[in-house]
Amino acid sequence: MLSNLMSWQITLPIALAAAIIGYLFGSIPFGLILTRAAGLGDVRSIGSGNIGATNVLRTGNRTLAAATLLLDALKASAAAWVVSYFLGEEAAIIAGFFAFIGHLFPVWIGFKGGKGVATYIGTLLGVAPIMVVLFAAVWLAVAFTTRYSSLSALVAMLVIPVALWILGNEKVAAVMAIMTLISYWKHKANISRLMGGTESKIGAKG
Repeated sequence: MLSNLMSWQITLPIALAAAIIGYLFGSIPFGLILTRAAGLGDVRSIGSGNIGATNVLRTGNRTLAAATLLLDALKASAAAWVVSYFLGEEAAIIAGFFAFIGHLFPVWIGFKGGKGVATYIGTLLGVAPIMVVLFAAVWLAVAFTTRYSSLSALVAMLVIPVALWILGNEKVAAVMAIMTLISYWKHKANISRLMGGTESKIGAKG
């Protein structure tokens, strides 16, 4: 397995091209674009201040939140699909990773983006689509049991790299593991609230 992990065949110019394409796709701030287009102002001025679907939901517009979730996922998938078609599968993995990075640190809005769950899922859809089913199953199971959305995502992101590794997809597993660690860092406030018992539950008001 270790030999497979180390056997990347991609050249540096192709890797750089994939990274740039992925980052540009990922850095499109759909949450901000959609809320402004709907006349709801700057989503960064409410709630957590980030541009992801959870914060868009705090505007009270569920349709916009769902659209943000979908578009934030598909921008990573699209980056992976486009790059895979022109530059190959290894380049697609790199593009998906940098789409995730672009969402977290978008150049257009001062490198202050979302927490990456939707773009994480979108990357999976682009490079290992069957894993989206596992992610959803784990998320639903944890959410049903605990009613914590953040915990559901955190557990699902922990399971995915392990499952990929067990299935022999070491390259994607390694990249998704790095993405999991980064997303955990972005979720540090949620983790602190979970540990303190103050994290909001699904369906909770106020």
